[in-house]
Amino acid sequence: MSRTALRPPAHLTIGQLARQGGVHLETIRYYERRGLIPRPPRTGAGYRLFPLETVRRVRFIKRAQALGFSLREIKDLLALRARSDATCDNVEARAAAKIGDIDAKLQHLTAMRRALTGLIASCRRRAGSAACPILDSLGSND
Repeated sequence: MSRTALRPPAHLTIGQLARQGGVHLETIRYYERRGLIPRPPRTGAGYRLFPLETVRRVRFIKRAQALGFSLREIKDLLALRARSDATCDNVEARAAAKIGDIDAKLQHLTAMRRALTGLIASCRRRAGSAACPILDSLGSND
């Protein structure tokens, strides 16, 4: 076996990147268009060759998405990650803001659940009736 066969590749094709990053090819292309991963150089045949570091970046993006960060927010986090003067305080402020967003969504979802629970209770009280409180509520002009 030759020495070159033992060395890992210095760059990855889009398919290799997608597999190692745990995403689809179209996701890689989308991240490129959104500026989340830098556009890589192309070979003479037109193949993209991504640096190995891009796998870590794709995984970072996926983990940040799992925590509820939008792609715009993730782009900001990536920019902070690249800055030498960024501090943990900068990132903590963004994480605290995300918790505020989550809390607001939880309140909204709780209100929606309460409203639907009330409508279901109304429906059950009218069992067998032709009028449906849920449909009436959705069709009202209030």
